[in-house]
Amino acid sequence: MNDDLVVLERHDAVAILTLNRPTAGNTLDMPTALRLEQQVDAAIADTAVRCVVLTGAGKLFCGGGDVSAFGTASEGPSAFLFALAGAVHRSVLKLAQMGKPLVTLVNGPAAGAGLSLAILGDVVLAAPGAHFTAAYGMVGLTPDGGMSWTLPRVVGLRRAQEIILTNRRIGAEEAAAIGLVTRTVAAEDLHAEGLAVAQRLAQGPLAAIAGARALLAESLQNDLATQLDLEVVRIAQAGAGAEAAEGIAAFAQRRAPRFA
Repeated sequence: MNDDLVVLERHDAVAILTLNRPTAGNTLDMPTALRLEQQVDAAIADTAVRCVVLTGAGKLFCGGGDVSAFGTASEGPSAFLFALAGAVHRSVLKLAQMGKPLVTLVNGPAAGAGLSLAILGDVVLAAPGAHFTAAYGMVGLTPDGGMSWTLPRVVGLRRAQEIILTNRRIGAEEAAAIGLVTRTVAAEDLHAEGLAVAQRLAQGPLAAIAGARALLAESLQNDLATQLDLEVVRIAQAGAGAEAAEGIAAFAQRRAPRFA
């Protein structure tokens, strides 16, 4: 059933989205891409959810697009890829722009659009056995899933060029060293540590976190003056909110703030 292709679970204020095609390496065919969008919509719309986690079932995080479906699509590979990438991109944009933080748990290899999804997180934790490959050149394709935007921003243009153009595999330790992921976590601890990180984020000032996410997303395309103007507007807006009132009061009273 398509309902099982992407599983949505709730742990208090944390929603966990799990790509669930383990026998196919959690690759993205059209039903999976559409189900991912539905589950992303559900997690975003749930006001009780304050942080979203994305991971994969089985040995792989996500092997990218389901290449076996490309050549057999009745509409031909071009039209099929246009529709599939478009569906994946809707989820990418929603996850990137939502007013909640995103944690990605890279439980195993991530390739193609799987790499794009992996590095989308605000916090990216990877198991030691995870590795990352752009993979598009291996099948004569160009990046999707936002890779050409996100990857240069997290590792720099020069490294992004090598990763995308040569398809060199990046191991988990190197990924942590170059900033592709936040850090590595022992495989047996990945889920628990990821949930703990997500719960800490969920207890934080959600509106302020959303504002910070937006500022960071805009920063590399703005000059300093523009970014300073945006920061003024954002911090003034935050200062008018309930989170700032609670945070300032907690500081004055020498207690931990209660945002959630």
